[in-house]
Amino acid sequence: MQVNAIDPAKTAMIVVDMQNDFVAAGAAMETPAARAMVPRLVEALNICRAAGIRVIYTAHVHRRDGCDMGLFDDMHPPIANRAALVDGTPGVEIYSELAPQPGEHVIKKHRYSGFFGTDLDIILREWGIETVTISGTTTENCCHATARDAMFRNYKVVFLSDATATYDYPDRGFGPMPNAEVHHATLVILAASTAHVMSVADMDTRLGAAQETGAARANAA
Repeated sequence: MQVNAIDPAKTAMIVVDMQNDFVAAGAAMETPAARAMVPRLVEALNICRAAGIRVIYTAHVHRRDGCDMGLFDDMHPPIANRAALVDGTPGVEIYSELAPQPGEHVIKKHRYSGFFGTDLDIILREWGIETVTISGTTTENCCHATARDAMFRNYKVVFLSDATATYDYPDRGFGPMPNAEVHHATLVILAASTAHVMSVADMDTRLGAAQETGAARANAA
């Protein structure tokens, strides 16, 4: 997939799960690499907002009684013991440096994908969105799943290589994997099968290309 020019009027930035429970120091599901890339994501958001690109957030949450839990409590102990991602707690709020601006929505989700069981697709179609830009955490789970589901729904996908991040994987029988390797492997897979993977700087360049094309067409008219 190639996205050579990004049309602000038909593009939305999706900020995936940049919540306190993932980003804040000492959080139950702390992802240090996600906190480290916050300045780059802030830069990306500033670029998008200045260009008029709509911004929408997702937040992974579960009700305290577990009625929407599914199998997550089998995979993630902090979720199982309600130490993280409990709806209504400070931990599920968006990290303060990335706080939504007035009018920007936060989609609550219960699975990795921002599209599964939510109204994200309804909102994007109401806005006339054709391209989504994916940022946030974690690269290989919620960002990956949201990108894949977007592509399945015929959205063009821009995946920001330096505004997504993940954590170190422990040995589960196949050896450990540091976050940088997980991140890199996911980018390679997505670039081959799902998205146009690019940096924030590349996104800015392609956004500028679209704006120059639009201006040229307006002048020609």
